[in-house]
Amino acid sequence: MKDRFADRLLAWYDQHGRHNLPWHQDRNAYRVWVSEIMLQQTQVATVIPYFEAFMARFPDVHALARAPVDDVLSHWSGLGYYARARNLHKAAAQVDEEFNGEFPACQQQLESLIGIGRSTAAAIIAQAFGERATILDGNVKRVLARYHAVPGWPGQTSVLNQLWAHAETHTPNNRARDYTQAIMDLGAMVCTRSKPKCEACPLSAGCQAYANSETRLYPGSKPKKAKPEKATWILILEDAEGRILLERRPPSGIWGGLWSLPELDPGYGSEELQEACERELGITCSDPDLISGFRHTFSHYHLHIQPARLPVVHNTQVADTDRLRWLHRDQALALGLPAPIRTLLTEPEQTALL
Repeated sequence: MKDRFADRLLAWYDQHGRHNLPWHQDRNAYRVWVSEIMLQQTQVATVIPYFEAFMARFPDVHALARAPVDDVLSHWSGLGYYARARNLHKAAAQVDEEFNGEFPACQQQLESLIGIGRSTAAAIIAQAFGERATILDGNVKRVLARYHAVPGWPGQTSVLNQLWAHAETHTPNNRARDYTQAIMDLGAMVCTRSKPKCEACPLSAGCQAYANSETRLYPGSKPKKAKPEKATWILILEDAEGRILLERRPPSGIWGGLWSLPELDPGYGSEELQEACERELGITCSDPDLISGFRHTFSHYHLHIQPARLPVVHNTQVADTDRLRWLHRDQALALGLPAPIRTLLTEPEQTALL
């Protein structure tokens, strides 16, 4: 019997789907690719202004490949998961060098690019080239897990394989571009994580989770582990010229490759900060002001940040290098900065604790 899943979904999409997203305009593989990477772990409403600014600065893959990585990171600042931006920059260079600046329309070749997996490659093929390809992003996983009542967390290989099989079965031979957008839209707009709008869903008649009033059970949750708590001092070191010392983060790990403020081990007491700055950085400072601390949550731990502002009296060792740089505040804000660091530099007049 003919599978009606795609027909029902496409009919709903024609009436209710999103047809005018920015990456639908002047559609090509580059724009689709950038949007797909930005949309990983991030809502459409958040992505739109970033995408538009990114396209204005890097209108094609050549511009992105040849831009300094700091420029790319500065246009990503605030979106989080910064490895996406670094991989985007590296993959642009691959396209420029290995494919003469043209995105391949082959799934295997697309997956050879840094940061592009199976579902992202399929989305590019379907959205940019209009060819049949099977996607399975987070929204699609949720729709299919509920429709077929697939138990378990999709991060498990056995569960993921079942969802890929269902995704392949339902993907039609025609209207691939519309279908891939439709099923992503359904997950984002109707089959939402909490409080799904099942009465408005075009697939509710065949949905096993809905039939059994069990939508809350699908997809299964990732086994929870308590996130560890960490802490750090963040230093705002400002010299007599009004310049602030920035330090580039290592290329991998948290905030990888971004410029940030220097950190000190949380074991130091506030009365030891001046001595620590002189010993570890070669910078003599006057008494610190402690700015209100706050907690920032990463995917796998909580970080308690205690900022301290220390006016620099004498700098004997720290000159500009690839890792350290003295910059005025407006210059610093033009770089790729982690969101909490940007907030510290744009809202300096916080209540001091000392």
